[in-house]
Formats: sequence, structure tokens, C-alpha cells
Amino acid sequence: MMDALSNLSMGFAVAATWQNIGFALIGCMLGTLIGVLPGIGPIPTIAMLLPLTFGLDPLSSLIMLAGIYYGAQYGGSTSSILVNMPGEASSVVTCMDGHQMARQGRAGAALAVAALGSFFAGCVGTLFIAAFGPALADVSQRFNSPEYFSLMALGLLMAVVLAQGSVIKAIGMVLVGLLFGLVGTDANTGTARYTLGISELWDGIDFLPMVIGVFGIVEIIRNLEQPELHRTSVSTRFKDLWPSRKDFAQSWKPALRGTGLGAILGILPGGGAVLASFASYTLEKKIARDPSRFGKGAIEGVAGPESANNAAAQTSFIPLLTLGLPSNPIMALMMGAMIIQGIQPGSAVMTTRPDLFWGMVASMWIGNMMLVIINLPMIGLWVKLLTVPYRLLYPAILLFCVIGIYGVNSNWVLMAMTVVFALFGYIMSRFGCEAAPMILGFLLGPMMEENLRRSLVLSRGDPMVFVTRPISAFLLFLCVLLVLVIILPTVRKSREEAFQGGD
Repeated sequence: MMDALSNLSMGFAVAATWQNIGFALIGCMLGTLIGVLPGIGPIPTIAMLLPLTFGLDPLSSLIMLAGIYYGAQYGGSTSSILVNMPGEASSVVTCMDGHQMARQGRAGAALAVAALGSFFAGCVGTLFIAAFGPALADVSQRFNSPEYFSLMALGLLMAVVLAQGSVIKAIGMVLVGLLFGLVGTDANTGTARYTLGISELWDGIDFLPMVIGVFGIVEIIRNLEQPELHRTSVSTRFKDLWPSRKDFAQSWKPALRGTGLGAILGILPGGGAVLASFASYTLEKKIARDPSRFGKGAIEGVAGPESANNAAAQTSFIPLLTLGLPSNPIMALMMGAMIIQGIQPGSAVMTTRPDLFWGMVASMWIGNMMLVIINLPMIGLWVKLLTVPYRLLYPAILLFCVIGIYGVNSNWVLMAMTVVFALFGYIMSRFGCEAAPMILGFLLGPMMEENLRRSLVLSRGDPMVFVTRPISAFLLFLCVLLVLVIILPTVRKSREEAFQGGD
């Protein structure tokens, strides 16, 4: 207990500098903004901002990117409640009851419950990191090459199971990502693989052109394909934002349940805020005395999912910072940011860079407090921003993408790679294939290969090394269970129905 308190004290001392507070504020403001504005999500935003992190202190850059992530969870609820347009995927569920509350003149109560539930869940999620992060890091000290290989295989399978859409397409995108990860010079033999004779590919495919292409530019194209949506705003006065006693009585239990559910699902590889919000809404509707209220302005349908998605956003940092395993696409981008800064994610972060780990934990408390201050008083500003047509936003976003890529390395090959990945990502999206499993496969693939080959070298070619070691065998057993989950038709059917949420 004393160690945790002293570590948190050190974290606050590092995070509470004016520089880091400033970057936390920038991240929270940007996150809230992109959460409010439909069509601009945290994934393309973080992807576009990665080039800016080169010249920043590692902790400052990670604090800013983390603020964007959990700030987007806050901001997404504002547009969902006010104009029935979720700015963030995890806020889709909030539209169902939040907007109905606004139409009934209870927008203030819905927004306040969403903000306060999110703040509570964010704080609890941060406590989860402080409490279980060191314990998980101690366990990870027992990991060697076989265990890391099995863990990464489990992570990729979880990404397949919990990805939206077709399982076959998700598996295909993971394999595509693994193949892209093979491009470059083989570390063991020094042989160039799949470089097509292009010397710029000897070091492998660059992370930035891929994520900016398949996330940033594809998002722009997809939004331009759709006509400008008519936004039905709600004429509500926000003088009294404080919920009534009845609202508190109906929402505190769903907020607690959503917080617990989100904290657990955020840790799981492949989980995250979207799954947590849908799961919370489904749970609240199942246990409600009168399920017919849901979809007609039930405050439980706002408190539960909003608490769940924010708790999941916080705890998804645990596997990244302790095991080096990204639990969702945004954590994959955070992992890329750490690698760019020369930091290898995993248990070594807590021993070699304790200031980074505990500074991140402390900054989340600071960021959550900032988000409450930003979200409640600035509702009027966010409503006005919702009236800006997307045709005026996309040229600035596209220009920022191009400057970000060219600023890293003024090389035409990177620009060409960005265009190629944008075309590839757009074609895949037309076929209903998600880019997120591909990114996870691309990041984890080279590490899986390295740990596989290292394990076989140490065991002199004996593949039984993966099942004779207890931790590795247990992780592979979980992999087998997940394969059964993918295969069983009844489970696949219930999985697809879960993402239809709230029927």
C-alpha cells in the first residue's frame, strides 16, 4: 500500500508540471472536439498527430494522445444526446435514450449524468491501473519467448472474436497485417523479404503511412460519400444541469455496474469502449423491471453505457503498459507512439521508466477532472461546432495528414505508401473489412515471429516448448477455447446479435 502511494506521489509530481498539464489540456480539448464532431474519430486523429510526437518529451506526447482517447469518449455523448448523432462509435448506444431525454426537455440531466458517470468511471479505471498494473507486471516478469508468442496469438484471436462484422473477414485482415509485417530485412539472415527491389522498404513498411492511409484518408472519403445529414437540434435551455434526486436514484447503480463491466472488458485484448457500452446497455435492459422504458428516455440507458465506455478506455492501458500487448486499435497506435520514442512497451517500462508509467496514471486523474470542467460549461460551444458542414472541415484534415507524413521524412516513397494504403483501405471498407485487425496483425506479427524463432532456437527446434511451459500452455488453451467460440454457430449468432445493441 505504501509503495503504491509513494509511486502515485511520484507520478503526480511528474504529471503536474505546467508542460504536462498543458499537453493534457490540449489532448482533452482535442478529444472532446473530435468526439463531438461526427466523422472525426480518435483513431484517425491520433494517427495524424503521431508525427508531432517526434519532437516532444515521451511522457508529454503520451499524455496528450491518451487525453485524446478518453476525451473522445466524453465528447461523443454530447452530440448523441443533443442531435442524435454519435460522434464516437462507443456513443451509439447513448443516442437511444439520451436523445429521447433531450426531446423531453431533460437534456441537462442526461448530459450531467453522462459527464459525472464518465468522471467516476474514469477515476475507478485509473485506480484499476494503479492497483493491478504492478501485479500484472510482476507476472509478466516470468514471461519468456514462448509465453510472449502464446500471449500475442491470444491477442490476435481476441481481436477476431470481438471484431464487428464477419469473422472470416477479420481473420483475413489479421493475416494481411501479418504479411505486411514480414516486409523488410530478416533480422536473423539479413535477407530482404518482399521489398520488390525498393530500397526504402528494407527497414519494413512504415507505421505512419499505413495508419494515416487506412484510417485518416479513408475516413475522409467515406464521409464525403455520404450526403450532409440533417441535424435535428433540440431547443433546450441549460441553466439547470443538475439532475433531480430521482435521476440520481435511477442512475447510480447502472453507473456502478457499467464501471465494473467496462473496467473488466477494457483489460481484455480485443475489448474496449464500444463493446463495453453495448454490453452495459444490454445488461441494464435485461435486469430492468420495465424494459419497455428503454429507447424512450430511460436515464439508466445513459448512465450505464457512458460509465462503461470511459472505464474501458482507462483500463485498456493496462495490457499495453504491463504486457506490451495492445488491447484495441487505439492502444496499437499508442504502442506505435512509444516505439517511435524508443520505448519498448511491456513490464520493463515500470522498472526502467517508472516516471513514465506512474506519470501516465496520475495524468489520467488530472485529465478526467479537466474533462468535467470542459464538458459541462462549454455545451453551447459544442452545439455551434456541430453546425459546421463537413465539406469545410475535410480540406484542413487532409492537409494535416499530408504535412504530417511529409514532415517525418521528405521522401516521396512515404507519400506513395500513404496513397496506396488509402486506396487499399477504401477497397477493403467497401467489402466490409475492418482495418483494425490488420493494424494489430502488423504490429504484433514481427514480434510473434521473433519470439517464435527465438523459442525454437532455445529449444533446438522442439515445438513442445510451447506446451511444456505452464503459462504458455494455459495461454494456448485459451486460444483453443477462442477458436471453438469462432467455430460454434450458436456463439457466432449471439455475437452478431450483441452488436445490434438495444433491440
